[in-house]
Amino acid sequence: MDRSKLDGLMRPKSIAIVGASTDPTKIGYTVVKNIIEGGYEGKIYPINPKATELLGLKVYPTLMDVPDDIDAAVITVPAKLVISVVEDAGKKGVKGLIIITSGFAESGNRKLEQEVVAKAQEYGVRILGPNIVGTLSNAEKLNASFAPTLPLPGKGALISQSGALLISLDMATFTRKVGFEKLISIGNMSDIDFADLVEWLDEDESVSSISLYIEGFKDGRKFMDVAKKAKKPVIALKAGVSAHGAVAAASHTGSLAGAAKVYGAAFQQAGVVQATDLNNLFDLSLTLSLQPPMYGDNLVIITNGGGVGVLATDAAERFGLPLKFVPKDVQEELKKHMPEFGSAKNPVDLTGMAGYDWYYDTVKFVIAHAWTEGLVILYCETAMTDPMEIAKGIIVALDEANVHGKPVTISFVGGEKSEKAMQWLVEQNIPSFSAPDLAVHAISALREYARMKEIVSESDHQTIPVDKEQALRIIKLAREDGRDSLTEVEAKQVFAAYGLPTTTTLLAKSEDEAVKLAKEIGFPIVMKIVSPDILHKSDAGGVKVNIKDVTSCREAFKTIMANAKEYKADANIHGIAIQEMAPWGTEVILGSVNDATFGPTMMFGLGGIFVEILKDVTFRVAPVSKNSALRMIGEIRGAPILAGVRGEEPRDREMLAETISRYAQMIVDLQDDVSESDANPVLVYAEGKGLKVVDARIILKKK
Repeated sequence: MDRSKLDGLMRPKSIAIVGASTDPTKIGYTVVKNIIEGGYEGKIYPINPKATELLGLKVYPTLMDVPDDIDAAVITVPAKLVISVVEDAGKKGVKGLIIITSGFAESGNRKLEQEVVAKAQEYGVRILGPNIVGTLSNAEKLNASFAPTLPLPGKGALISQSGALLISLDMATFTRKVGFEKLISIGNMSDIDFADLVEWLDEDESVSSISLYIEGFKDGRKFMDVAKKAKKPVIALKAGVSAHGAVAAASHTGSLAGAAKVYGAAFQQAGVVQATDLNNLFDLSLTLSLQPPMYGDNLVIITNGGGVGVLATDAAERFGLPLKFVPKDVQEELKKHMPEFGSAKNPVDLTGMAGYDWYYDTVKFVIAHAWTEGLVILYCETAMTDPMEIAKGIIVALDEANVHGKPVTISFVGGEKSEKAMQWLVEQNIPSFSAPDLAVHAISALREYARMKEIVSESDHQTIPVDKEQALRIIKLAREDGRDSLTEVEAKQVFAAYGLPTTTTLLAKSEDEAVKLAKEIGFPIVMKIVSPDILHKSDAGGVKVNIKDVTSCREAFKTIMANAKEYKADANIHGIAIQEMAPWGTEVILGSVNDATFGPTMMFGLGGIFVEILKDVTFRVAPVSKNSALRMIGEIRGAPILAGVRGEEPRDREMLAETISRYAQMIVDLQDDVSESDANPVLVYAEGKGLKVVDARIILKKK
């Protein structure tokens, strides 16, 4: 990324408004007015061939008529005129364009948008938009938008794909008392996208956290690469999380891979903290812009009320930070700052008698103690205490302790006095909330952020010996046969090329051949229909298991063939698979989709029929390291089954993790050909005993 271009766009020393209007009802008038009223100190050049003066400023007919250099230009003219303005901007040497004008790809006019971008690229001009509200920056005193005012000042930046939402959030900064340094509308992302802005903001000294309202990415992997490298916290609220592509999905994975799960996996891998809703986005933006990550699980809660302490304790467990009792030596010290009926265990209940001194002494001691890794301070307003005095005691204690790297969040529950005290605390860089669970949720996000940054530092790069050429040969033969799916036998051959342990499976085209192959493999065996037109074999009566002798083998061959023809009379039947009957094991599923946003994406979960009923699965954007695969295994609700419960031996999770990693490498290597795939079930045996892929499915991309 050429930072100088974005510097000119986001920190312009001069700005033009093309389409500036003398009509107060027009956006071109509002933008000029907003820039002036925001206090912008650079040069302002309104552009309009039909006017000479606007709000005390000289108006120029075109960009080319401006005698000075121009860093950025806001464009509000109709869509059909934009391309000529872009050409003028290019010739003038403008670094970046803020195209507010709509009527491009969002309304179906993709060709015009592409022409505008091509023209800008011809001159090296960057485009923000089109179809945006504009940009707002307190540091630059620049409201280059039609939003009413600059936001309440703060340390975060917010990028929104929705213009209307950005305007409402701008006003909400004042009612919510959560400030932002920058608000940026991103619109159609014809050129500049989320990744570009995150990369630029990560170097902006006026910003300490980056929040995103996202409807979709054009290049998900580009965003992941940038977010992984970001030094500042990135927070994302993803809208539109209903399943996409599931209706036409041919594999279990395809039907389960909704946008929410794939985006959630991508955010986790990229170290992005995910917000649950708009309120949570505000809370996280405030918290991560003011406090450091929480590097450890030792959370202490200090309170003057048992009720809020219990609520906070419940919230800590709910948000993944269950409380532990503080060490005995800490308890003994804490008892000096509370009555006998207080509690020093955790939550630390100072009781309703606690005033300035008790809060001051307790906070100063607790935050400085080596055991403490995060602190939540609660206060219930009482007639005996002044919320502002309590707040001052807390700040003095924190200042004198002079401890860095341990986050603190606060909740005051009360009336107007408590509200004012919390506003003051935020001004002292301490995130404060009206309910204890919000304060705990906020600090849990700081813990989550620390965990993710540790994971992001791991490398997914690995060297796995595979036979990619063999896999491609099998796919090529299937395509030459006019098929867009592999048979189970072929799919297992592809899996085997990547070192996945598969059951021995051979193809029989006749009854006699079935008997011959069964004898070679050894009874008992499994027999399955092999047809590209019958993907769900059990539904067609195309599977027979535990076949123990020649007679049963012949009967099964006839029955399966008859069932298949009844199920789909015109099915292209290749034959019947003769497969070794693997011993019982715990059933899991491995699978993949080639996601439109993130590309090859890996799924893992409980297998067999349970994947359809319980949907207990987790996702990763491939490739997946062995360590990441082990975390996947631990994430599902069924993880205790694999760990060994009720006397059962633990399953071979090491081999399972290696298999997941190999599978992920396979879908990366074959992404140009493979659309979806499943290994279901995979039978996992006791620790050290390995696993077997029993059934396999690979759906090819249509070409």
